[in-house]
Amino acid sequence: MMQQYIEEAEKALLHTYNRYQVVLDKGDGVNLYDIEGKRYLDFVSGIAVFALGYNNKAYNDALKAQIDKLIHTSNYYYNVPTIEAAKKLKKVSGMDRIFFTNSGAEAVEGALKAARKYAYLKDGKTDHEIIAMNHSFHGRTMGALSVTGNPKYREAFEPGIGNIKFAEMNDFDSVLAKVTDKTCAILFETVQGEGGIYPATQEFMEKVRALCDEKDILLILDEIQCGMGRTGYMYAWQKYGVKPDIMTTAKALGCGVPVGAFLMTEKVGQNSLVAGDHGTTYGGNPLAGTAINKVLDLFEEYNIIEHVREVAPYLEQKLDGLAAKYDYILTRRGAGLMQGLVCKGPVSGIINRALEKGLILINAGTDIIRFVPPLVITVDNVDEMIEILDACFAECAE
Repeated sequence: MMQQYIEEAEKALLHTYNRYQVVLDKGDGVNLYDIEGKRYLDFVSGIAVFALGYNNKAYNDALKAQIDKLIHTSNYYYNVPTIEAAKKLKKVSGMDRIFFTNSGAEAVEGALKAARKYAYLKDGKTDHEIIAMNHSFHGRTMGALSVTGNPKYREAFEPGIGNIKFAEMNDFDSVLAKVTDKTCAILFETVQGEGGIYPATQEFMEKVRALCDEKDILLILDEIQCGMGRTGYMYAWQKYGVKPDIMTTAKALGCGVPVGAFLMTEKVGQNSLVAGDHGTTYGGNPLAGTAINKVLDLFEEYNIIEHVREVAPYLEQKLDGLAAKYDYILTRRGAGLMQGLVCKGPVSGIINRALEKGLILINAGTDIIRFVPPLVITVDNVDEMIEILDACFAECAE
C-alpha cells in the first residue's frame, strides 16, 4: 500500500523534493506513524515546526472551535483571535509592530520591503543595498532567495532583486568591508540553520548592532527556525541582549498551521510601510490567530523555555559522547534544541538507516545531521534517539 501511494505521488506532484520513502499518517506526542502503523521517533518536528508535539488536545480543540466559528475574512476587517495573538506576540518578543504572513519566506519578503521603504523615505532613492551572509537560508521566493547566501539555490533564477552583498557570518570585518552609504539593512539568522547550525557570536552581534546604530542601518534578524523557544529563549537574540530593528518568525509560531510574521520597532513601523505598500489575503486570518494564541498560551502553561533549558544540556552531552566515540563525527555545534553533528562526509546513509530503525532525522547540508525535535522531548526520548543513532554509526563503521 505504501509503495502504491508513493508511485501515485510521483506521477502527480512536481518533483521538487527527494522525499524519504515513507507515507506518514498520524502523530502523537513526539512520535509519528506511517500508513502501515510503524512508529517513528521524530527529531525533526516538521523542520522545527511542531514544538508542542503532535495531537495536543488543547491545541486541536482550540482550532476545531474556531473552524466552527470563522476561518477567513480578509484584512479589510478586524478579528479578535489575531488581535489577541498580536498582543501576546508583542509581549514575548519585545517588538512593537507586527504583520502576519502565511510563511517564513513571506515574512522575509516583508522585512526586505520594510527596510527598503525605510531607506527610501530618508532620501527618496531606490538604489539601497542589503548585506546578507554566506551560507544563509531565508526562503525560496525571489526576494528571500536573493538574500540566501548559497549560489546553488540562486543561480538558475538570477537576476534576483538586486543590490545584495554577502559577507561572512561571525566575521565583522567582512561585514564592514561591504558597507557603503547605500547600505540600508544587514540581515542574518541568529543561528544559521540550513547553512550548518552556526550560532552568531556575542561579539559579532554587538558589533553589527553598534554599526547599525552609528549609520542608521536596520538590523534584520531571521528567527524563523531558531526562534520560538528553540534555543532556550523565546527568540534567540534575547540571549545576546541585542535587539533587532526588524525580525522574522514562523515555523513553531503556529505549530502546524501555516503562519509567519515580521515584527519591527515603533521607529521602523512609523517610518516604513503604509496602507497600500504591502498586503496578504490569508495572513492573520482568524484560524491562524487562534493557532498563535493557543501556542503562546501553551508555551507558558508548559514552561517550554525552562524545559528546553533542562533537556538541551543532556542532548548536547549525549551528542558529544557520540562525537567522541566515532571518528566519522568531527564535532557538535548548535544552541538549545537546535543541534548539529558535523561529519567527515555525507550523512544521507546514516539518516536513511535511522529511518529504517524508526528514527526521523534530517540533514543541514550534505555533511551535518540536524536535530530539531519537538520542544517537549524528554531525556528518555533523547536516550532512545541516541541508542538508534549509535547503532547506525556502528553499522556504517563496520
